[in-house]
Amino acid sequence: MTRFTIASFNVKNLIEADQEYYKFEQYTPEEYAWKRAWLADQLLTMNADIVGFQEIFSEAALRDVVIETDELGIAANAANIPDRSKRYARKAIFRKLAYEPYTESALAFAPNSFDGGPGERRPGVAILSRFGFVGTPEVIQDLPEPLDIPFSDIDGTDGGSYQVKRLSRPILKVRIPVGDTVVTVFNCHLKSKLGELPRPEGAPFPPAADLVNYDPATRAMGSLRAALRRMAEAWVLRKAILDELEAGNPVMVLGDFNDSETAVSSEIITGEAPFKNYAWMRRHDAQTSRDRYSDEDNEVIQEKISKVRLFSAEKLFVRKSLRDMVYTSAFGGVFESIDQILMSRHFHPEFDGKLGEMEYFSALNDHLTDGSHPEAPYNKLASDHGQIMAHMVLGDPDE
Repeated sequence: MTRFTIASFNVKNLIEADQEYYKFEQYTPEEYAWKRAWLADQLLTMNADIVGFQEIFSEAALRDVVIETDELGIAANAANIPDRSKRYARKAIFRKLAYEPYTESALAFAPNSFDGGPGERRPGVAILSRFGFVGTPEVIQDLPEPLDIPFSDIDGTDGGSYQVKRLSRPILKVRIPVGDTVVTVFNCHLKSKLGELPRPEGAPFPPAADLVNYDPATRAMGSLRAALRRMAEAWVLRKAILDELEAGNPVMVLGDFNDSETAVSSEIITGEAPFKNYAWMRRHDAQTSRDRYSDEDNEVIQEKISKVRLFSAEKLFVRKSLRDMVYTSAFGGVFESIDQILMSRHFHPEFDGKLGEMEYFSALNDHLTDGSHPEAPYNKLASDHGQIMAHMVLGDPDE
């Protein structure tokens, strides 16, 4: 039996001091020191074996955070963990409290191929693993062949197409050895809901960005473009997941989806939820009103859909714990979960062939506010996302 933890952490714009990442946006040395310390404290609290990070502009800055985390953790061990001379040193509680440094851990960083110069930086993603990696981490962003999404009108005539040549941010794919199992882990950060507004050639900014001359129709079209891109990126991720599942590999997917678990983009990634019974449904090739799927057909359909589904760690936990709310984002008075951890049925508690399951789910979100309350001003140095972590066990948890 092997226990491990896996977490998702959107750090919000991690880069060293005096580096302009977005236009006019940079940290002073004091701000960077504060942000690094805050991130290290959060990482120490999680003490996760596998962490997927989003919004990483600089691998060096992330390594600074990990080093500071280790310094804090080693000091905490010295203060809180009794040495072997104490008769109570072997108590299980101290194994739970102990921090394990990331000194020997592996770090994979996927820079953003859209990354530009000062003021035009674009963030990447990273994965930190105490178990190392099997093989070379893979980055999915610049597509070898453009993704063409054809449309047709209601009458079946050509409705044009939408093309994506590269993703707004990279997807990082790694294989991680956990006990006797190798788990494929994907870390993603899908396109945000920020609208894609057209900018005429030579123009200094998109006309619809001028809020004094507010253009609601063009801004709504910008939101439509952003949603199309996010769903296209979700399909690219889904296809990579299917390749792993069809090879028989257990899969975990984490990251900032920029959408709730019930959004279409999230459903593209997780796959369809099967109906309870297809035997009542009229067949796709029905010749009469009585042509329906058989009980045998239902079993085949259920298996084909279920074996490629992913399951939300948050929803499994909520169902198990009776907790009524988990959130990772707060904006405009809306508290929702847009950061997710998904897992293949290899980890589903009701699957007969499971390799393991989730024991607990943690959310660190006490620092989140929507900035609208006078006593809770917005803090640009802390993350604007909550951190989530799944506590997993491989093998029989009762052993």
